[in-house]
This record gives sequence, structure tokens and C-alpha cells, in this order.
Amino acid sequence: MVSDVSREFVSGNPGRDVQRVGTARFLGEDVAKVHDPVWGVIGTLGDSQCYLGVRSKVDAVHEALAQRIHDDDLPVRLIAPAFTLGVSDGQLNGTDRMRYSLTSRELVNDSTEAHLKANAMSGVVAVVACDKPPVGTLAALLEHNVPALMLSDGSIHPGIDPVTGRPIDLVTAFQYAADPDPAVRARLALHACPGQGSCGGMFTYNTMQTFIGVLGMEPLHMVAPASDDARRTKSFPDELAGLLSTITAAGIRPRDIVTPAAMRNAFVVVMAMGGSTNVVLHGPEIARAAGFDLWDDVISQQEFNELSHRLPVLVNMRPFGEYSMVDVDAIGGVTVIVKELLAAGELDGSALTCTGETLAEQVERLDPPAPDGKVVLPVSEPFKPTGGLRLLQGNLAPEGGAILKVAGVERGIVDGKFTGRARVFEGEPSLIAALEDSPDSFADGDIVIVRYEGPRGAPGMPEMLDPTSRITALCRARDITVALMTDGRFSGGSVGLVVGHVSPEAFLGGPIALLQDGDTITVDLNIDRLDCLELDDRETWLQRSRMWEDAVAANGGIHPAAPSVDSRVLKRIRATASPALRGAGVTND
Repeated sequence: MVSDVSREFVSGNPGRDVQRVGTARFLGEDVAKVHDPVWGVIGTLGDSQCYLGVRSKVDAVHEALAQRIHDDDLPVRLIAPAFTLGVSDGQLNGTDRMRYSLTSRELVNDSTEAHLKANAMSGVVAVVACDKPPVGTLAALLEHNVPALMLSDGSIHPGIDPVTGRPIDLVTAFQYAADPDPAVRARLALHACPGQGSCGGMFTYNTMQTFIGVLGMEPLHMVAPASDDARRTKSFPDELAGLLSTITAAGIRPRDIVTPAAMRNAFVVVMAMGGSTNVVLHGPEIARAAGFDLWDDVISQQEFNELSHRLPVLVNMRPFGEYSMVDVDAIGGVTVIVKELLAAGELDGSALTCTGETLAEQVERLDPPAPDGKVVLPVSEPFKPTGGLRLLQGNLAPEGGAILKVAGVERGIVDGKFTGRARVFEGEPSLIAALEDSPDSFADGDIVIVRYEGPRGAPGMPEMLDPTSRITALCRARDITVALMTDGRFSGGSVGLVVGHVSPEAFLGGPIALLQDGDTITVDLNIDRLDCLELDDRETWLQRSRMWEDAVAANGGIHPAAPSVDSRVLKRIRATASPALRGAGVTND
């Protein structure tokens, strides 16, 4: 880091200035700039491979910013990097600690806001990993609204099974969690996740990094390279430093980039990539922070489903396909898909991006190749004929918003419809216990109901990669269909006939709270509905509602099936979380 004092130091208030001077000297910065606008770098750290590569990128970006400030003699004060928390979904899945996963998005938003506003930052580069920290960080950047860019840390490489020679990953390991052979379980645990980086398939991490790139907050060519790719510490930091200087001079701020048109572009691309159901939790939160409403101003639920019916899936990616994001990078990156969709007329190329270019101009400059036909396929010959996600409405989801990842359905839909028998579980732990202790009790045509796992009920709306993976393995082994429906949510790695985000949630007395064993549940993708036959009868509905209300009244205002909460953070979530359709975040009401 180069340092010199280019101007005479003048103190405003020595009491406030002394620590600024000390910090500048420690960082090798010009002490005469301590009253200039503040630039800095933000990263996320946690106990997971997702975050192992973040610090090196933060250091590289910080160094690049320092060099840029010196070389161009910018009137900017660089401050030390800051870090927010990250949790490990992989390690928390299937435990009650998973309630802190989505909750961490809110905490990252809070801590990032405190850093940005307390330091009056005027320019920032955020290095992000996993899937909740990027959204919480982006929300804070939008709320603070000064020139900013994001850099995803990058994906992990798939592991290789030493016995089969096939690529394996975190989801593979979860799908073998119930394997009776301890040698198989050990082999998967030892080899599925080598190295560093976030989940490598089209799970939630890559869904959201693709979303953020297409949204315009990260240069498109920086999305796909792996975490250990040398570009992330050698060339990308200098590019980002130059871009921050460029957009600062041009006065381009996050809310200029994150517009309804840009949001729609991002949804189109992740739909065509079979993205995670979590995008409909994170999308409303990003829109809120940008100052508009997702479903009113960007895309209605009806338009979302029309897009899903019309737009094909273009990628052969895990968890529903064969390849990972590192394979997408090898054939040209996410820009290949964006170019294909631009050519098909599916995207608004005029949307502004963090490079100072429009989306179309950025793609034209990057000049990606055509789809390779193996990892990424053209619109004319797609991997799957319809889009990846579908929103369902019906007497179980009267306001809509229940979500199904159509791209991940492996069996059970006949002529666009599934009808099953309800098997009710009061919370995820009881389901996992049944899958461990009596897997043979699950029969073809069952639809598992897991309730009291919603934003307020759990609280924190845990994802269910553990039980969905066990059910997937069970169904494959026995060639049967066991569906699952919940007011909780799913990992982007979940596959199968699984419906989440059912709202109103059980904790608030939604229809899912009224279901009983043996009820007839219908998922109809021809008309995008989710219904219970028995609840069509008004007397049945009223009788079950009275039973639920009586149980709540007898238990001090909370249904006895809802888990107890003694955590300060989780109490806040239980008291304030919005419905899933609105992002499941902390409300400002």
C-alpha cells in the first residue's frame, strides 16, 4: 500500500479527528484526507466453507481501492474493512438452530446499515457469500443508497466420489443421510465438499448471485467463477475499484440500478435456470429496500405463472440436472444465458447496471459464446419445456404464494395433477424422527404436512433440506411418490414434489393448521391450485377452526404445537415477521 501526505492536515474537532488520524496512519492512508468522503469494503464471515474465501477477496479489494485512491489522488478516505455474520445452512439443516438461517438475513441488514450510516460511507464494495448475507447486504445498500458494487465470493467445486468417480456435493450427502451403510455415509462426508466456496449447483446461493448480477449490482462475468479462481483476487478487485470510481463520478446509485425492470429481468433469468424457491422470499425484501413492491410493481403472481408456463429451463444443473456453476463458467458463464434470453426478447436490455452500461451493452462488450448444448441449452431446444417455479393458490393458500419448484419434480404429477393423502406432522423434528425410525410407514401417494415452521411459528422459517433429501432417497429407492407441504421453506437443493411457503401459516391459524391425517390434498399445475377437499365443506372448516381456537385459548394464546422461544432474536422474529409472500422479514410496522 502506497502512502504519502499530499495535503496539509487541518483539524476540525480534534476529539473526533484523533481516531480518524490513528486509523489512517495504521492503514497507510493520507491523514490529510480524514474529512473526505468514506469508502470501504464489507464482507461476511461464518463457520462454513461458504465464507473461507471471503477474507482474501476483501483484502484484495481493499488494496485495490487504496491504490486507486492514491494513483488518482481521489478525495476519499478509506476505512478498515468490516464483516457481518454468516451461518452455515448445511450444518444447521435438520436442527432447531436452522431458525437462525433466514433470521441472519435481517441481522446482516441491521449490522450493514449500522456500518454504512455510522461511518457516513459514500462508496462501498461488498464481498458476499452463501445466500442470506448477500440479500441482507443488498437491502442495506439500497436503503443507504450511495455508489456500491457487489462481488460474490464464488462457488465450491463439486467433490468426486472415489468409488463411482462421479461428481458429488452437499445435496448428494444429505440424500444419503439415511443410508444404512456407515461406510457410504463416511465416504460422502469426506469427499462431497472439498475446498472453499458456496454451494455449487443451482441452489439458493447461485440463484441469488445470478439474480444480483442480472439485477445489475455485480458485473455479470464475476458471478460464475469458483471461489478459488485467481481472477477473484488478481483482476476483479482492480476492476471493481475502477468501477466504483466510475459510478461515483457518474452519480449512479443502487436505486438507479435496482428498478422494477431490472427486477423482472432477474426473475426471468433465474426462472430459466430453474432457480431456488427462496428467490420469492428474497425478491420481495430487495424490492422493499429499493422502494417498491414486488407483486404490485414488478410482476404479479399471475404474470409469474404465465412466465413459468411459457419460459423453458435452459440449464442442465444440479439439483435437477448434472452440472454445477463451475461448468457454466467453463462454457462462458451466466452471460451466455443472459445473451440467449436477450436474443429471445425476454429481457429489457435498457436496464442500467453497475458498470455504467445497460444490460445489453454489458453483454455486447463481454461477447459470450452461444450455448454449448450440454451445460446450457438454447431456447429452441431447452433442457426442460417450462420454467422452474410455480405459485399456487387455493383453499390452502387463499392469497397465493405457495411455491413449487417444478424443475425439481421427479415423479407424481400425472396430466398436470397430483392427489394425495395428508399425513400431518407438528414440526420438522417429528418428521425427521419418523423418517429415521419408521421409513416403511410412508406410502405411495402420501403428502406429508409439516406445520408450525413458518416465519412466526418456527420462528424464522427453517428450510428443510434434511427431510426433503431423505424423502427423495426413499422415493427413488422404492419407486413411489411422497409429496410434502409446509408453511416453512426449502433449500435450493431440495427436489421432489414439495410445496412451501403455505400462507397464512399454522401459527396464525391458516388453513394448513386445520388439516388432519387422511385429508385429500390436490396440487393442480394446469390451473396452479392447492386445495384440500375436506375444507371445501363449510361445516368441517368451522368445526376444525373452533377446535384450533380452543387449543390456542387453553394454552395462553399460542397453539401448543408451536415451539417455545426463549431467544431474544427469535422472539423479535416471532413478534414481527411478515408473511412469506412479503419476504418473511422483520416488518417496519
